[in-house]
Amino acid sequence: MMDGGGLMHTLAFFLLSGITLAAAMGVVFKRNLVQSAFLLSVTFLSVAGLYMTLEAEFMAAVQALVYSGAVAVLVVIGVMLTHREQMSRSNPPNKMLLVGAVAALSVTGAIVWAILATPWKVGKGSVVTAGDIGRRFLTDFAPPFEAVALLLLAALIGAVVLFKGGKAQS
Repeated sequence: MMDGGGLMHTLAFFLLSGITLAAAMGVVFKRNLVQSAFLLSVTFLSVAGLYMTLEAEFMAAVQALVYSGAVAVLVVIGVMLTHREQMSRSNPPNKMLLVGAVAALSVTGAIVWAILATPWKVGKGSVVTAGDIGRRFLTDFAPPFEAVALLLLAALIGAVVLFKGGKAQS
């Protein structure tokens, strides 16, 4: 028998799962591109909530900050920068709906088969907290983080130059 906390935990998981699926369906089927972009952010945030129910706090924080905070905002900015005559019909229907549905069902079936066919083993390792991960990132993995930061800076400078449409001044 489940206690009250376990029941609430399970209900929260299923509620967040439903929100995730509904928002993802809205991303695909909405005709307004701006609404689809905002529903993408809702999808990312509800996945972060799912990580919280699975007690993966670090993954939840990364999901919320990186995906919802950065990727979804960039998508919204990209949509807003494109010129559209009428935004309400900016996401036209796709003529390949049946092919996409078959492909999606095939991939889902393959994933479900792989999950059911795998002999899962439960590890007996210690619990790793977000603080432990943060300490490792700032000590052992500091040089790769600095390299990625420089790479992202170079990409940002390149994006600004491309967006301005001009030649680099010397």
